[in-house]
Amino acid sequence: MIYKIIVILIFLNSFNLFGQKVFKDAGMWNTLSFKHKINKKFELLITEEFRLKENYTQVNLTYTDLGLEYSYNKNIKTSIAYRTIQKFQYDNPLSYRNRIQWDIVLKKNFGKFGINYRHRLQVEVKDYYTSENGHFKEWFSRHKIGGKYEINNKWSVTLSGEYRMQLNDPRSPEYNLIFHRQRYQAGFTYKINSKQDFGMYYLYQNEFAIQNLTDIYILGVEYSIEF
Repeated sequence: MIYKIIVILIFLNSFNLFGQKVFKDAGMWNTLSFKHKINKKFELLITEEFRLKENYTQVNLTYTDLGLEYSYNKNIKTSIAYRTIQKFQYDNPLSYRNRIQWDIVLKKNFGKFGINYRHRLQVEVKDYYTSENGHFKEWFSRHKIGGKYEINNKWSVTLSGEYRMQLNDPRSPEYNLIFHRQRYQAGFTYKINSKQDFGMYYLYQNEFAIQNLTDIYILGVEYSIEF
């Protein structure tokens, strides 16, 4: 079923509107994650991320995640997190945003190879106290499928694709219930020890079916610590 969903999404969303100008950019995403296992079922999640844009020359945004993950079993997990975002913009030096996101993750291993599917439901507000439209809530549904291959007990490689649908946005209701962004990512993870992981990836993000299209090419660096 997951394969059918992804095939349909790729078919529907692998094109841009003809004749539209596309802005291209390169950036870097730097992520530091902390995980704390409360017990066999629950885990505390904390993430800090710092992003660059304009060919690595300007700050794009920073964010902090605070979440809680529940493991139903070895194949099914769910988590809920709150994210505070500080985004730098051309017309407004700093935009403050707040998000709540709920993830459901399904995964299955076949020896050294594993596949996973994540659905994320997120709601976000922008500049709640400083904008006339700050109370508007943006709802998105995000579907991500990925694969992982363990080369050995230290190294693994990953590949994934993600597709985002706008469920409801009062600022641009004409795009409601439309997929308009896709991401493709490839990378590797190195297990430093039982508590620390380091990873790098390359991500391509493409927008379509909306105005003001942007294609971005991202170099990502990740460091994860369990405590």
